[in-house]
Amino acid sequence: MKEFVISDAKTETAVLVGLITQQQDEDKTKEYLDELEFLADTAGAVTVKRFTQRVGGPNQTSYVGKGKLEEIREYIENEEDADRPVGMVIFDDELTAKQIRNIEQVLKVKILDRTSLILDIFAMRAQTAAAKTQVELAQYRYMLPRLQRLWTHLERQGGGSGSGGGKGSVGLRGPGETQLEMDRRIILGRMSLLKQRLAEIDKQKTTQRKNRGRLIRAALVGYTNVGKSTIMNMLSKSEVFAENKLFATLDTTVRKVVVDNLPFLLADTVGFIRKLPTDLVDSFKSTLDEVREADLLIHVVDISHPDFEEQIKVVEKTLADLGCADKPSMIVFNKIDAYTWKEKEPDDLTPATKENISLDDLRRTWMAKLQDNCIFISAAERINIEELRSVVYKRVKQLHVQKYPYHDFLYDMVEDETNI
Repeated sequence: MKEFVISDAKTETAVLVGLITQQQDEDKTKEYLDELEFLADTAGAVTVKRFTQRVGGPNQTSYVGKGKLEEIREYIENEEDADRPVGMVIFDDELTAKQIRNIEQVLKVKILDRTSLILDIFAMRAQTAAAKTQVELAQYRYMLPRLQRLWTHLERQGGGSGSGGGKGSVGLRGPGETQLEMDRRIILGRMSLLKQRLAEIDKQKTTQRKNRGRLIRAALVGYTNVGKSTIMNMLSKSEVFAENKLFATLDTTVRKVVVDNLPFLLADTVGFIRKLPTDLVDSFKSTLDEVREADLLIHVVDISHPDFEEQIKVVEKTLADLGCADKPSMIVFNKIDAYTWKEKEPDDLTPATKENISLDDLRRTWMAKLQDNCIFISAAERINIEELRSVVYKRVKQLHVQKYPYHDFLYDMVEDETNI
């Protein structure tokens, strides 16, 4: 049933396709395709070419226009004799079953969209039973409305009685339609089973959360690949998997952390991303319960990323969708060691942009906006880490006193290897 895994990905090359529209200008499309290329790289594919088209919106039958689709086809055919011919074309938006079917008929290679690529990566990253179950459910949710394209080769056998098989025909159904219905029932049954399994897992996790005692819960949230796991390792002295790949962390990890004799729980959660598939948000609802039940959200931002401000908006919107917009929060601007900027000429009177504003100016801007609710660090280079601990301690202690006014946290102190 699963058709998302990129087989022999190390030997496959990919072509990326995106649109330039009124809602998404050329610069924005480039940023999205940069991210799509990073996704492809994370999945194991090598990008060799990009195609963009300036249109009013996606073509309902083929995403891009016929001329652009023909241009892509010619490029693929010209590369057939290369050492690594093009094995797939990846589109930056979610495609319908009709679009996928029409594109495949022209290009004759594997067709993926952003959603199926993300699902593929999630399938690769899933380690625990919960994550694997969530990914499988998301895959089936993605597949269900696209089942028909798998059986187009049998549609011609599905006519009614007589020779015409027209609108008024009533008769035997063809094997294509019969198999489609069978697959649909199988998938719906499997989805029901997976939902039951997730409900059981969620019940177990809810019981675990209730047994954690009277401790403040903090959750690291943010865009994917901003350094949440590195900060988690640094604060908790644990070994949470971290690497420079998208969605390196998929399973939520919770550790007990102690800062200056103040214990609290810290959760490392899955990263968010632009155009995050709705199916994934729904399937990972139980994982995101750590965010919902957190007393404090620590929003980690990669300040070295050229589009970090939009990433902040993406995370804030996702948190709002989860009903967490009003939770106490703070922003940790990470990777200041990688921040680069180009100094303006003295006679340059154009407004400052994110490309030519210094880190000090950026710091002053955000600190004026957020007061004590932001801090600038480098987790990898351990810059301003003591200041981070101090700020986290202050926020956690404040929340602890508010939530447990008659509870002395010192009585709960135990010797723990996570002690900082």
